[in-house]
Amino acid sequence: MFDVLVLGGGFAGLWSAAAATRLLRSRAAEHPEAAGATVALLTPLPDLTLRPRLYQADPAGFRIPLDRVLGPVGVHRIAATATGIDTERHRVGATAADGTRIQVGYRRLILATGSAVVRPGLPGAALLHDIDTLAAAVKLEDHLRALPSGPAGPGRWSAVVVGAGFTGLEIATELVGRLRAGAAPYGTENEVRVTLVERAAAVGEGLGEEARPVIIRALDELGVERRLGVTVTGLDAGEVRLSDGSALPARTAVWTAGMRASELTAQIPAPRDELGRLAVDARLRVRGVGDVYAAGDTAAAAAEGGHPVPQSCQHATPLGKVAGHNAAADLLGLPGVGFAPDPYTTCLDLGAAGAVATAGFGRALRRGPEGFEKELKRAINETWISPPVDDPQELLRRADHRVSQRRPAPSRA
Repeated sequence: MFDVLVLGGGFAGLWSAAAATRLLRSRAAEHPEAAGATVALLTPLPDLTLRPRLYQADPAGFRIPLDRVLGPVGVHRIAATATGIDTERHRVGATAADGTRIQVGYRRLILATGSAVVRPGLPGAALLHDIDTLAAAVKLEDHLRALPSGPAGPGRWSAVVVGAGFTGLEIATELVGRLRAGAAPYGTENEVRVTLVERAAAVGEGLGEEARPVIIRALDELGVERRLGVTVTGLDAGEVRLSDGSALPARTAVWTAGMRASELTAQIPAPRDELGRLAVDARLRVRGVGDVYAAGDTAAAAAEGGHPVPQSCQHATPLGKVAGHNAAADLLGLPGVGFAPDPYTTCLDLGAAGAVATAGFGRALRRGPEGFEKELKRAINETWISPPVDDPQELLRRADHRVSQRRPAPSRA
């Protein structure tokens, strides 16, 4: 049995384990129980996937070994997939890579198993790519690299991206450059065509009225076409069919529409929201369930102004820190802390056309010197979201829920 068991090896899971370890270590002198307490992370993958970067080329490198992050502070990693949770017996059922079924006991549990894209059940759906996981992003990369060896003809250098939200916009604008790079050796860059398909009447709904003109200018600059107010009804290896009866020649189709919390949330006897996320109190304890906390995309927590937190890396990290801290504090009979994240911001990558940044749930544009937004996005992707490797002291410092994950915004001034 582990004192704190964390399910999930994403940002929320990693920082939950680190924060629990930090508090237990810091209180070991005055709480003998803390000195021998154990923290474990159960996940089938050996790496933290830098999921916010998976729209970029060469995604295979966007991962960080968990054992080099959490191992130095003594977190035990259990290489298995959680399959069942018994909150009455305080046990988690799991399956190891070799098929062995195991039971893991806990005193405090943190559910941080994330979310997954909701894939459609339409004809040809098996041909749809997504960038929800590292394996899926690598599969898309391999597909794009294989296009030159395929037969010439309609749709060879065309891609359809379904969903014009945050993820859809980032992969669509990035695909323009990736497809052109593949077509360039053959002198066929003029055949590159990327089309966004969106059932809503506008792109970027939910990203803010101020940001939309910036997004539209970027799409126009890159030549990204839009088909709005329609949905995909089916596809095959050569075309994508739409609900208005038209068809788009394309050998690449990427699905980005809709996310839902991990199915494991259904095994916790607690209310859930429309995304499947568990209702939690201000300390991220699951409502009505003792000894269970939720963090990241499994938690229906509230940010500033009572707004529900988006399913994002930006909130997964502080959610993990607070859940881990409070789970450990609960063990020791210490008071917990409330979830109070940094003010909400976004930075949307727009490929070679730049980026756009917003502040707050009102999505006010963040402005700076020329190139500010793109530099900010690069800093987020390449530096800010990455945990320290082989550096236990820095990991524990950053695991403090009072330490902001946000660095000063870059400037060209």
